[in-house]
Formats: sequence, C-alpha cells, structure tokens
Amino acid sequence: QKFECLNEVITNQETPTPLSEIYTELYITEGDSGEVNNEHELRQIEAASRRTVTEDTPIKCNDIFKPLSEQDKPIRTVLTKGVAGIGKTVSVQKFILDWTEGKANQDVHFIFPLPFRELNLMKDQKLSLVDLLHTRFKEIKEMEISRSHKVLFIFDGLDECRFTLDFQSTVRLDDVTQSSSVKVLLTNLIKGNLLPSALIWITSRPAAADQIPSECMDRVTEVRGFSDPQKEEYFRKRISDQSLTNRIIIHLKTSRSLYIMCHIPVFCWISATVLERMLGEAESGETPKTLTQMYTHFLIIQTKIIREKYTKNQETDEEILLKLGQLAFQQLMKGNLIFYEEDLRECGIDVEEASVYSGVCTQIFREESGLHQTKVYSFVHLSIQEHLAALYVHVTFLNQKRNVLNQSLSSKLGIFIRKEIPISNVHKSAVDQALQSKNGHLDLFLRFLLGLSHESNQNLIQDLVTKPGNTLKLNPSHLRVLELSENKIGDSGVKLLSAALESPLCKLETLWLWDCNITKEGCAALVSSLKSNPSHLRVLYLSNNKIGDSGVKLLSAVLENPLCKLETLRLRDCNITDEGCAALTAALKSNPSHLRELYLPGNDKIKTGCELEDLRNETVQLIV
Repeated sequence: QKFECLNEVITNQETPTPLSEIYTELYITEGDSGEVNNEHELRQIEAASRRTVTEDTPIKCNDIFKPLSEQDKPIRTVLTKGVAGIGKTVSVQKFILDWTEGKANQDVHFIFPLPFRELNLMKDQKLSLVDLLHTRFKEIKEMEISRSHKVLFIFDGLDECRFTLDFQSTVRLDDVTQSSSVKVLLTNLIKGNLLPSALIWITSRPAAADQIPSECMDRVTEVRGFSDPQKEEYFRKRISDQSLTNRIIIHLKTSRSLYIMCHIPVFCWISATVLERMLGEAESGETPKTLTQMYTHFLIIQTKIIREKYTKNQETDEEILLKLGQLAFQQLMKGNLIFYEEDLRECGIDVEEASVYSGVCTQIFREESGLHQTKVYSFVHLSIQEHLAALYVHVTFLNQKRNVLNQSLSSKLGIFIRKEIPISNVHKSAVDQALQSKNGHLDLFLRFLLGLSHESNQNLIQDLVTKPGNTLKLNPSHLRVLELSENKIGDSGVKLLSAALESPLCKLETLWLWDCNITKEGCAALVSSLKSNPSHLRVLYLSNNKIGDSGVKLLSAVLENPLCKLETLRLRDCNITDEGCAALTAALKSNPSHLRELYLPGNDKIKTGCELEDLRNETVQLIV
C-alpha cells in the first residue's frame, strides 16, 4: 500500500503551479571523490558551470538506486550532495511523486521521508524504529511491515541535523522494536545493522557530507542544478508571456554572475519574481544588474506584499526587515539554517504571527509544523538569509552608528559613541571575519554588505527603510533616532526634514547629519523647526558641514531657549571661528543646565583660550 503524496507546488504569488508541470530534471551526477569542498557555495556553482558533462556520469532522479551496469553490485545507500537551493529536496519530492503516481520504482513498497529538521525535534527521546514510524506516519499503525517488503528511508537535509551521528559507536541495533536514541537508530540503519535490506537516501549540503563515512555509502551523487538550456526551459514554463520571457533571458545573459546563479532553481524563482514585475512594467526603477540589486528588489516586492496583505499591521517595513535581519545575522554567525520559536522571540518576532513577518510561508520564511506541534522556521534559501544579514548590519550602522560585527566599537541605543566611526570599520570587521571562516560561509554575506554600501544601491535601500520626509509626517508619535550621515541630502533635504521636525507630535531624540553637504541655509531651516519644537531633541550631529559662524549663531538662538533639552552637540570641521564661539558661549551661559557635551575639533580658526573655555567644567564636556 502506498501513501497519498501531495502534489507539491511552486508558487508565484498568484497562481500555484504543480511540481509535475514545472519540474525540469535536475542534473545529478555520479563520480564525486567523496571529499568535502570547503569553498563557498557560490564558488562551487561557478566551478560547476565550467565543467563539461563528460566529466561525470549523469543519472536520472528515478534511477538513483539502479546500478550503471549488470556487473555492478546492488546499491543500498546513496548520498546526494548539493548547495542550498540547488534542488535536492525537489529531487526527493519528484522521486516520491512519480512513485506515488505509478510512474517509477514500483518495486518499492514503502517510502518513509524523514527530514532531519523533524528528527531534530525527537533528538532527546528514546524510541524504537517502529515507534518512530508510527509517530511520524500514523497511517501504518494497522499495517505490518515484514522483511519481504522493500522499504526506502529518505533522510533529507543532513546539514540541518542538530545532533551528532557517531559511526564509531559500538551500540548495535538489529531489532526494530528495540528502543534507543534517534542518532543510534539512524547510524544503525545507515550501517545496515537495522533492516539491512532497506534502501537509504541521504541529502546534504557539501560542507556537512563528511559526517557519513565513505565506506557506508554505495553511491555518492551531486545535484548540479540547471544546465543553460534548462534555465531557459524553467523561465518558459514559469512565465506564460513568451515575449516577456525572452526579455528576461536576454537581461540575465548580460550579467555573468546572475546567469551563473541561475544554476540554482531557487535563484531562478527569485529572478523570475523580480524581472516579471520590472520588465512587465508593473514596477518602476532600474532593472537589477547585480546580485545585490536582484535580492534587494526581491525584498522590496515582499514588503509590498506584506503591506497589501496585512494592512492592520502597525509595524513599519523597516522594523519588520530589521527583525528578520537580526535573526538572519545571529543565526548566520552560528552557522544555523533552521530556527526555533526561542530564536524568533530573541529578535522580537511574535511567534503567533510569524507569517505576518515572513510575507507568507513560500516567500521570505518557510514554516513547517513538526511533531508535538513544534514549529520550525527557515529562510527559503541561504542566500536570502545572507542578504538580510548584510542589510541588518548596514542599516544598523546607518541608524545607530553601531558595528554589530564588533560590539566593542558599538553602543546600545541611548548610550552614544564618543568617536565617530566610518562604515569602512564595519567592512574591515566583515573582511576579517570572512577570512577566518574555514568554509567560506561569510563570503556571500560580505559581497552583499559591500554591494549595499555602493552608492548605486542607496536609493534601493531607501525604498526598504524609513523615508524621513514622508514617514515622519505620517507617524511623527514613533521615530526616536534618525541617521542620515554621509548622504548628500544638502540644504534641500534638510528643509524637507525640518517640515516634519517642527510638528509638536514629533518626538525625535537623536539626529545624525554628519557630512551631508549642509550650509547656513539648511541650518536656518533646521533651527526654525527646533524653535517650534525644542523640547525633545537630545543629540544633534552636524560635523563635517560648512555651516560656519552664521549657522552657529542661528543654533545658539535655539540653545538660549529654556525649553531646549539638547545634551550633545557635535560641530567638528564646520568652519567655525572665535565669532561663532562667542555666540555659543553667550547662549550656554544663559541656559547652562542641559548641554553635557560640546564637540568642536577641526575648527582650526578657533584660538586657544577663547572665552568658550570658561564653560569647561563638571557639567559641560568641551572638546576643542
């Protein structure tokens, strides 16, 4: 008897397409040495794209257990390797689907798919193989499986395993009713001590494949993903408008890195999601030409879907993305691909409404209900996790001047850094950590981080995070810290910002405008807004702007206001002379109770011993 197998779907937001219709036979090869490839997965994809078919022996998915010739010994255990998203799980699903529909492998009586992510939930339990199967497959409780039945066990995702498989253990099991730990059950199944006639199929990312000793494997295969003709076949099956498909294929071929990445079926899906909208004129903007741009556009599309589907959600796009980004970053540093409820809570994600943050399970997040009602989460693809992690690092630096890669250089919100650090410090930390990685797991993260920092991508990032002009006007009861440093917003940008700051509802406490091409004109607009609403701003950074003495005189008028609560004022390299110092001195003498730090280095025309020195006391930290 066979179990009903769901016809797994690959979705494109609107119309689900059956796997059996869109599936293209993935390139599975035999001939791997069995050694672990420690290169980053993107490099492995690039290497695979240069190989010729004659170097390895192609094997169809349904023939995975068939010997190549009559002289070869029977194949019992198969290890299939492949980078994340290349199609290992899809191959497993296709194998099961064809078996269920009677198309192949009809000599197999039972197939038991046991993903490692579900086995992780049972790692601390003691149970027999029969108990395990009855727990996972309730339909077979009334059935009797004898040694005459041909059984296939599929263990998908060895890289997601959270327990150690000890093949050196002397614990031997040969009774399917004998209780033991899950890891002992698995090792004895794979070694052939338990159900020696059962077929075993294990899938894994390359870096984790060495957990299985080579002597336990009869065949080692590799999923190579799509060949060049199969890439085009995918897009033609995925998109009904063939004229649009042609434009998409031509665009992808103009970028070598994008076209190489299309070896991964998941990347084909990402590219189709983005380019179908952009080249189909549903979206505006420059068509992505780099890896970073493609993934950033993908996130923009997902956030729009979230807004449209969950209009009652009160959180901003920036908050949602930063929470997802924090989760992606923390788990990437730990080397984790799957997460549990406690991981989500740690990042402030509501477990009960996780789908709101994910943009539905087939998009940013994939959610599965495991045993005992425990939910397991993962990003659709490792590269999406790497991109979100990079976005979190980049935006956190912009908003808070925090280098989360090196917490010793950072501060928590509300405790402000005394030394202004450039973003190059963040890049250096990322490079150092990537070089220390033995398997290159931070290489693509680093590539995304550098890509996000490129000037050409700043407008895209603005589409993902809070826009100061519009968002402050819509929700001014909400933002406390605004970081715009090293952006060339100029006087016109400050004027737009000032219109929101003057609202009595605005509660902004920290404003960073370091190196923003601001002159006296922009300073005048800022001062006007602060006169209207002086009581909330605590920290103001205007360093590296050419505001001069005239701008400082305008600021001094705000400092004189008894309602002004400014505690930190940074005016480094602002073309200030003794004339500006005199205005500051007069203002602070008339309202001395709030300012705690005044930062004036780099203003070389300020003479030593100016009367501003009179303010240097226990309450004001003066740095000249």
